[in-house]
Amino acid sequence: MRIAIVTGMSGAGKTSALRMLEDVGYYCVDNMPISLIINFAHTYESGNDAISKVAFGIDIRSGKALREIEEIINELRNGGHTVEILFLDASTPVLVKRYKETRRNHPLNKEGRIDKVIEDERGCLEFLKKKADYIIDTSTLLTRELKIAIEDIFVGNKRYKNMYITIVSFGFKYGIPSDADMVFDVRFLPNPYYIPELKPKTGNDQDVQDFVMRSHAATDFLDKLTDMCKFLIPQYVKEGKYQLVIGIGCTGGKHRSVTITNALFDRLKDMDYGIKVEHRDIEKDNLRARGK
Repeated sequence: MRIAIVTGMSGAGKTSALRMLEDVGYYCVDNMPISLIINFAHTYESGNDAISKVAFGIDIRSGKALREIEEIINELRNGGHTVEILFLDASTPVLVKRYKETRRNHPLNKEGRIDKVIEDERGCLEFLKKKADYIIDTSTLLTRELKIAIEDIFVGNKRYKNMYITIVSFGFKYGIPSDADMVFDVRFLPNPYYIPELKPKTGNDQDVQDFVMRSHAATDFLDKLTDMCKFLIPQYVKEGKYQLVIGIGCTGGKHRSVTITNALFDRLKDMDYGIKVEHRDIEKDNLRARGK
């Protein structure tokens, strides 16, 4: 039996992950008493009611019994079952925002401040995070991006290193992304803005891409940037980082930065990491022109 232990921070997406696993054939049970997991596995591992894939949602609601999960996992593995731990995480500010938007109470929250309660929970779950086979930080993930990551792990059986990379294009005149870990300035590249037929287009258009990448500086820069990212990303993983935001900026965030962001994504997309592209400011010049 293949068993997924789905755990992590309250509000980080555990319920959504269980639904996604159910959609791909897992029998999902949320908040089962930990002491009953072994009995469940023994009951359904053979016979007419045999289940080949099951996911258990385990979290802080288990209270003191949560510490028993290590012993349970070892017993399951010794019994021949494949057990994988998926830990869903998110930053404290994001979790606070989610709780305020949904107006739900945190499982640990009685009367204290929500940010303090979240940090208490983080400390209680740290031992599980250290033992996790997969860690997904959902702070900036869309639901469909979480779905892709889960399907890669539990359906495609792809190697999944615990890192999610966002490559974001932006315009310096609109400010540097506050969550960027690395920022690269591509304003030295030829600017399509001054070509009348290219000005209204973006770096998602082929003729704009051709114009930017025709420059030797662009191709040399992209080669060096790719090499540096391929070197740095594994180093960040070793240091325990789970999310990396790479910012690439030009003046307006519409032509050059979009082109290089797309090109870098194409160079990195086959690495064993979750990776996505975001064009933060691509429409802002048009919105300004329309007075919005």
